[in-house]
Amino acid sequence: MTKQEQEREQAKKDYLAGMKYKDIAAKYEIPINTLKSWKNRYGWQRGAPTKKSMHTKSKKDAHKITKVAVEKITDNDELTEKQKRFCLFYLQRFNATWAYQQAYECSYEVAVTNGPRLLRNARIKEQLKELKQQQSQELYVDANDILQGYLKQATADVTDVVEFETVKRLKWQKNYSKDGKYGPKSNPYDYVPVIDPDTGEQDFYYEQVVKLRDSKKIDTSNIKSIRIDKGEAVVEMYDKQKAMKELIERLPALDELSKHKERKLKAEADIAETKAAILNDNGNDTEAKVAKYLDKLDEVLQGDDDNGS
Repeated sequence: MTKQEQEREQAKKDYLAGMKYKDIAAKYEIPINTLKSWKNRYGWQRGAPTKKSMHTKSKKDAHKITKVAVEKITDNDELTEKQKRFCLFYLQRFNATWAYQQAYECSYEVAVTNGPRLLRNARIKEQLKELKQQQSQELYVDANDILQGYLKQATADVTDVVEFETVKRLKWQKNYSKDGKYGPKSNPYDYVPVIDPDTGEQDFYYEQVVKLRDSKKIDTSNIKSIRIDKGEAVVEMYDKQKAMKELIERLPALDELSKHKERKLKAEADIAETKAAILNDNGNDTEAKVAKYLDKLDEVLQGDDDNGS
């Protein structure tokens, strides 16, 4: 093992033990970026299961590994312990390379080859199939739940997450004097109003103020990400257009629905017009008027049938 490999292994142990990046970097006199690169490249994961344990600690966004799933795979005598661990890790992210790294504690270069290969193992495939079915039964999610999720994304608005307003601010400037209340003793100053020469009053400007709403009072499921960029909060919502597209593809054909409504309105208008004309016709008796009305109704209904209604 080279010196760098030894150093990397020691750094890994310190990282898994909970040491901070800056402390590890100072200890081994290496750049923090190098340390982070090792962490990502070799899949260092705090809280990962030890060799003797079959339990896995899921991340917030990982798929839930239930007690039933762990019991099922533990009872499988056809798989080795590492193969069992591979299955459990795979169910968390469905990433064969990452799962192989965690189960076999190897480098990324080894895992990127052996992970997908192990996934093709017949016994592994059978065990994963059974566990996936178990997960599906415990999720209790149907197509309607997915549609509801898309509906929430399509109708969400950024004002659900942030509030913004235009605020009027008065302008001030520094007035340096020995009696000033602000600044260093060597050069004190006061703030005095900036006067607009046209109005003779204190000048002003408008400031755009954006505030994040309290996460405890909003639905955060529609937020894709929140990050701080140059001291400002940047909120990214899920794509409304994409959600609308998904909904439209799952709803009845809008063109056919519109045509049906148009035909229905036209038929109702024709019937109302005929009814009014018949009632205003003083030259026919009641029986003749009813006959004309029924004939027109049959004509309208026959037209609907011809249009496929």
